[in-house]
Amino acid sequence: MSTIAELNPTPLWKHFAKLCEIPRPSKHEDKVVAYIVDFAKNRGLDVKLDQIGNIIIKKPATPGMEDRKTLAMQSHVDMVPQKNADTDHDFLTDPIKAYVDGEWVTADGTTLGADNGIGVAAILALLESTDIPHPPLEALLTIDEEAGMTGAKHLQPGHFEADLLLNLDTEDEGELYVGCAGGVDVNVSLPYTATPIEADHLAFKLSVRGLRGGHSGLDIDKGRGNANKIANRIIDTARQQIPELRIASLDGGSLRNAIPRESFSVITVSQENSALLQEIALQTSAVIKGEFDNEPKLDITLEATDTPSSTMDVATQEKLIHCIRCCPNGVERMSTALEGIADTSNNLARVVTETTDSGNSQVRIQCLVRSLSDSARDEHGLNVAAAFALAGAETSLDNAYPGWTPNMQSPLLALMKQVYQQMEGKAPEVKVIHAGLECGLLAKPYPNWDMVSFGPTIRRAHSPEERVHIQSVANFWDYFVKVVAAIPQK
Repeated sequence: MSTIAELNPTPLWKHFAKLCEIPRPSKHEDKVVAYIVDFAKNRGLDVKLDQIGNIIIKKPATPGMEDRKTLAMQSHVDMVPQKNADTDHDFLTDPIKAYVDGEWVTADGTTLGADNGIGVAAILALLESTDIPHPPLEALLTIDEEAGMTGAKHLQPGHFEADLLLNLDTEDEGELYVGCAGGVDVNVSLPYTATPIEADHLAFKLSVRGLRGGHSGLDIDKGRGNANKIANRIIDTARQQIPELRIASLDGGSLRNAIPRESFSVITVSQENSALLQEIALQTSAVIKGEFDNEPKLDITLEATDTPSSTMDVATQEKLIHCIRCCPNGVERMSTALEGIADTSNNLARVVTETTDSGNSQVRIQCLVRSLSDSARDEHGLNVAAAFALAGAETSLDNAYPGWTPNMQSPLLALMKQVYQQMEGKAPEVKVIHAGLECGLLAKPYPNWDMVSFGPTIRRAHSPEERVHIQSVANFWDYFVKVVAAIPQK
């Protein structure tokens, strides 16, 4: 079986294999940044870091291409750190264990980082090349895209001369993207009083696992289960029949931009009602599994566990359960202008009990609202926050980023459609994506940039089932090289 670095095209795959060796979760990109800076310096390329830590690399045109327009290329260096609960992996120190699985490359129990490692690898391969014709090149490799778009958000004018930009961060071969959704984080803090556990109470761990999860933009319209919603439903169903039930802890979901696949809750009931709790959990789980026929690996278990020292006070517990039931999750509205595209959505991403630095107890909740309209983004964010504010929670809307307005008259789009038609004998699909691309933010410091986004076929991004189609990477690379060679004169 071929190693990743030996796949075709090897100039790209060897760089992706190297990226898999370097830990690069969002907000911890120092190692990969250092590697890329050394890569550029060792090849005599002009490289620098901007004030926020983005990497900027420039390469002169190949002979005969000096009169062409300067082309900027952009990808992000960080990746989403998601793993299965039973996978032993430290994203800060351990390499990604990527391997070939038939027609795909995937990873062993973790996210693969093809989002956006394939785009980064393609840019490095082109910068390293000595035999690929290209115009003057400018590369922008941003940091912290997945956890807040920090790099794109803080990019300043004056670094680039290009008028054209290729963003290499979408996930369907043969599709060109010219617009995307914006987003805003909804952060919630609900304080509660830690109450001593009743003397005769037993503790049980409710585990929701095996959901497909996925990208909270690309996959939000697929009707996948949300572990936080499912766990809350089981707890509420049991609470209605066993009023003495108490929540001791919650730990559901992991990242704001990943549909939550797992949730782990500790609840307590009296010994007298422990058998009834088991029965309710079993029956409710069967009903839920019947509703989610698209979640064949959904696994719900209730097992005895160590007795906690305290539980949530009754009043806050009631409010929390109702809030999670009321919180919008999934697609709020489909676009009326773009068939089959979600317009506005919310991902109830994270629900966790924790002790603050001051020793107080709270439930922390994170949501990510997306919309093709900035006004609808903000309005739905307020709607989501209101579901928790009614319970007395502190709420805030943070890290808002704009959408990317489509330009169907884009000269770069016309060029890329022409090149694709010549290669494939058919027109590419031109689309707008419900995920957040950095293009909307990049347009603020560089309003002159004519931008198009494209990439190979990646499935299940932001989940441990992430995979990239090998042949689509080869096709993506061939197309990328031909587009670069076709950049017109100034």
